[in-house]
Amino acid sequence: MAENGSSDVKQEASSEFQIQKVYLKDVSFESPQSPELFSKNGNWNPDINLQLNTESKTVSEHVYEIVLTVTVTATLEDKSTAFLVELKQAGIFVIKGFDQDALGGIVGSHCPGILFPFAREAVADLVAKGGFPQLLLSPINFDALYMQHLEKVKQGMAAPQTAQ
Repeated sequence: MAENGSSDVKQEASSEFQIQKVYLKDVSFESPQSPELFSKNGNWNPDINLQLNTESKTVSEHVYEIVLTVTVTATLEDKSTAFLVELKQAGIFVIKGFDQDALGGIVGSHCPGILFPFAREAVADLVAKGGFPQLLLSPINFDALYMQHLEKVKQGMAAPQTAQ
């Protein structure tokens, strides 16, 4: 059994995994409380809510677009929104010669793991350009998230994630 950098990914001798393109597909930054928010004195200690979602679609045979949506909301003690960032970090990947289980893992875990550092950098830049202290998102274990998703699918609690 060979590996392509992801744990336990079964591949055939003619398998192929390539990153063709990584790009920012959509981005939004909102700071509804500015400029008044910047004149407040006190500690900057917002609650940060991070939401992730992945989507995939087939572009052509063995070519997939994977989109990682990252939404970050910073709320203050009075529950008002300090800022909201939503971005869609996308990539085009060639994925060929893998069985269905391995393909699901690559699309649902490996590709989002490749995209996340790009999204994390974009979030940090947007937050800083919005006039706020730097926000560094912690690394995400996409393998664990994908396994949780599979468990939910198995229990009938979530729609299956498939490469279309």
